[in-house]
Amino acid sequence: MIELEVAKISADEVPHLMTALIVPRPIAWISTVSRAGVANLAPHSYFNGVSSHPPILMFVSTVPKGRIKDTLRNVDETGDFVVNLVAADQLDPMNATSADVAPDVDEFELAGLTKAPSRLVRAPRLREARASLECRMVKREPMGDAVCVFGEVVYFHIDEAVWRDGRVDPALLQPLGRLGGSLYAPLGEIMRKVRPAG
Repeated sequence: MIELEVAKISADEVPHLMTALIVPRPIAWISTVSRAGVANLAPHSYFNGVSSHPPILMFVSTVPKGRIKDTLRNVDETGDFVVNLVAADQLDPMNATSADVAPDVDEFELAGLTKAPSRLVRAPRLREARASLECRMVKREPMGDAVCVFGEVVYFHIDEAVWRDGRVDPALLQPLGRLGGSLYAPLGEIMRKVRPAG
């Protein structure tokens, strides 16, 4: 067993361990818009659901050396965002939107993707996404070298192609998971296990 005390290892090693061990992580392909009207699209893999009633999710934006990324700045300015889910066949365009570009660059255009209007929030959604969740920020919480953003889902957009028997079918959704470093993985084998009664 490898034993590592955080206080005694390199600071550069910690993020590698976190992202290599907390896997697979779902990817929130977050679309926002600045106060000036410039759209932004960027992937965030520290992302998950928090509550169902009301439907609240969270994503984390790192703040390297105090530099606020476009996604977080836009959410702070407008109070809303859209979580677009990444499918396995969208690895290349998703990766293109992870480029560190100037705030006036529209990542939708950079990656050859299409903006679609949202229903209840100002941020556009991604037309190519198989599911998009419109969100309004309810809270932001600085933690360590990052900011955790909590958003309430106010509208769901779901492609009929991933809908089966009144539910989203994960085999049809084909979500892409983030692993450590530059590694990603598709959903893989799906196993079913009914929870015991009790």
